[in-house]
This record gives sequence, structure tokens and C-alpha cells, in this order.
Amino acid sequence: MCGIVGYIGKRDAYPVLIGGLKRLEYRGYDSSGVALLKEGKIDVKKQVGKIAALEKSVNGTPMTGNVGIAHTRWATHGVPNQTNAHPHSDSYGDIVLVHNGIVENYATLRKMMIEKGHTFRTETDTEIIAHLIEEIYKQGDSSFEEAFRAALLELDGTYGLAVISRHEPDKLYVARMGSPLVLGISEGEYYVASDASAIIAHTRDVMYLEDGEFAIISKDGYVTKTIQNEIIKKKIERVEFDLERIEKAGYDHFMLK
Repeated sequence: MCGIVGYIGKRDAYPVLIGGLKRLEYRGYDSSGVALLKEGKIDVKKQVGKIAALEKSVNGTPMTGNVGIAHTRWATHGVPNQTNAHPHSDSYGDIVLVHNGIVENYATLRKMMIEKGHTFRTETDTEIIAHLIEEIYKQGDSSFEEAFRAALLELDGTYGLAVISRHEPDKLYVARMGSPLVLGISEGEYYVASDASAIIAHTRDVMYLEDGEFAIISKDGYVTKTIQNEIIKKKIERVEFDLERIEKAGYDHFMLK
């Protein structure tokens, strides 16, 4: 677990995502990764070490797209390596997500998915979430939103979650249970982060998800619901704190940090 950034809108998502991750560096991490969705394809890059290593791996092979998610990881389940770094995907790379928190029943869910024919690439608890959504969705009885919500109901533990999918390429799904998540609101653009400091360079109008809530975000707007599927109207708040103060992480000046 550590830092989440997401974006959907009219501009290239990559610079927004990388910039957001850099504002979360003070929290500590051992790896980072980014995923962008464009023309029905999801491009994923991840690296062990500093965000600079991730940027270097992308240089020469530009990542483009108007929808994306990114993550800095501090290892909990699974050693800190490139494979275990976020984002993680389902069996086919159709569903890609980043996650803060701990799935306490992941061993039970993993066993159940293996019995259904799923193969796992990583040692993480996060990967099970993508496979769970996949398994529910492929039954054919559920929309992607319904599969996403049903998967949330199966999870024990905590999560701050951001999901993109080839099944719904114009949407970004997010959810919270015990791990902070904030939605930044601008004209035709929406931002997601585990900490407002990652996005207030772009907007100071934010909405905080509470436990047991999720949001479906498009370029045209968003809908917020409870995991019991009740639509809720959330209050938009104005963030007034100073960005430079956040970036100093409590220190009097950058040299001390």
C-alpha cells in the first residue's frame, strides 16, 4: 500500500499521473507503476525503485491516453519486485487496477479462483481483486458496474481502489473501505488520489469518499453510490491548505526534508 493517482479527462494522462506520484514520494515506497487506456488497449509500465526509474523505462516508448491510474507501493503481500508492483490485471489484461489496503481473505479467494481455472502472476493480495471482477463479469449476467460492486462485497479488509477496463474504456471506477480516497473535480476533467496533495495542483474542488462508497467517473461527470447500490449526493469541498507546506512534509524547509 502507499499512493494512488488517477485521471480521466481531455488531456494526456501520463504527466498528470507522474506528477501526482512525485507529490506522494514523501510517504515512502519501494516500486511504482502506471497504466493508460487508449483506443481499447491498456499499456502498463512498472519498476522497482524511484519514480525516476519508471520515467526512464517509459522514455523512448511514450505512453498516451486520456484515462489512467498510477501507484507507489510499499510491499505488504509479496516481495518488492517488478512483478509485484502495481498496477495489476486480470487474466487477459482487460481489467487493470491499483490498490491501497489489505485483502484479509485473499488466500480463500485465490484458492476459489484457482479452482475456477485462474492463473496468478504475482504474490500480492491485490491481484485477486482483478480476477474476482473478471470472474463475475464473464458469467454474462452482470454489467461491469455490477461485477465491480459484487466483487467489493466479497472483500474482507481494507481498500482504496482505482480501476480501468477495456470493457468500459470511457470510465474510471474507484472505491473506498478503510483507506483514504479523494476525487478532484474540474471542468471535463476528474482526478483521483489517496491524498489531496497529489491533485491540488490541478484542482482544489474535491469530494472525499467514505467507507463503503464507490464512484463511476467519466469525462462528462460522476455518480457516487454505496456498495449496497444506493445513489448518494456528496458534498464538494474546497481545499485551502498550502501545497508547498504539504511538500515539505512537516519540515521547516526542503533541505531538512
